[in-house]
Amino acid sequence: MLTTRKIILTASAICLCSIVYAQSFHVSEVWAETRATFHQETVKKQYNSAFQGDYLNLHVVGQLTDRLTFRIRQRFNVLPTKENPFKATDFLWLKWQFAPKWSVTAGKQAILIGGFEIDSAPIDVYYYGAFSTRLDRYYDFGVTATFSPAPGHDVCFQICPSPISTAALSAFSYNIYWNGRIGPWQAIWSYNLVEDGLNRKMNWLVLGNKFFLGKLVLDLDLIDRVGFGQRNILSDWSAIFKAILTLGKWNLCTKVGYERNSAANVDADGISYDLVLPAGHDFLYGGAGVEFFPLGNDKLRLHAVYFRDNHDHRNNFDVGITWRFNIYKRK
Repeated sequence: MLTTRKIILTASAICLCSIVYAQSFHVSEVWAETRATFHQETVKKQYNSAFQGDYLNLHVVGQLTDRLTFRIRQRFNVLPTKENPFKATDFLWLKWQFAPKWSVTAGKQAILIGGFEIDSAPIDVYYYGAFSTRLDRYYDFGVTATFSPAPGHDVCFQICPSPISTAALSAFSYNIYWNGRIGPWQAIWSYNLVEDGLNRKMNWLVLGNKFFLGKLVLDLDLIDRVGFGQRNILSDWSAIFKAILTLGKWNLCTKVGYERNSAANVDADGISYDLVLPAGHDFLYGGAGVEFFPLGNDKLRLHAVYFRDNHDHRNNFDVGITWRFNIYKRK
């Protein structure tokens, strides 16, 4: 009789857990987005042009239980490789909200580097600077603990693979990150202790600032990179400025960046402390453009953008379209 009672109680508990799980588990939303461009450029008075697809992304968000949520973002314009079967996957993470102000996120996620140029979704960025484009990765498998002391403020502690070494190397990045807003000012700041493939460490201090001034939004990213042994701590840096003026369904946009690294920033073997922007290099880039939202929202966007830099000396002019559509949304 006792055995039978145990079996009944166990079966009842399993059924109850199954009911609770079934009620909690759901997919909240599935949507897709894509961007296509007619890219044109001139190099030494030689003109080249091409129609190209830039992005095709699928997003899935949902929850397993009341405290376990997940997110997936899959790119269909990037092919997985044998060495990196998750190359086409940006997000594949599970978040556990184990306390009202504390959570842990594990899986493939964004590497938490401050600044608004890197934080922006790639489909919404028309051109990047040298620091952003020369990182080996923006997303990787790792673990993040997040403390939310007040609404709109997150302080994160993350351990993940280094963004400046190949996937085959055991190099890591240790990141402290704050994302918060106070009135018209929003900040995305980080300190990153980053290992490279030569068993060295770099210190990154990234101060991303956004100012909401009515119809005008201004971004200012300030980045300082310092290697252990580097004498001048303010000789390897980036400054990126962006402005967007919204007039009805139109956005008038501009972005300018300057990045430099002193030629003196090399170690005893003559190797640059900074492998992203090597010693003795400077990079100036900038451009302007216009965006038009025919539907009055981000479901459909047309853009025309011109940009140039002092490295490749190319004049780039893009005309393109971005559109997003919902596949499923839970009511």
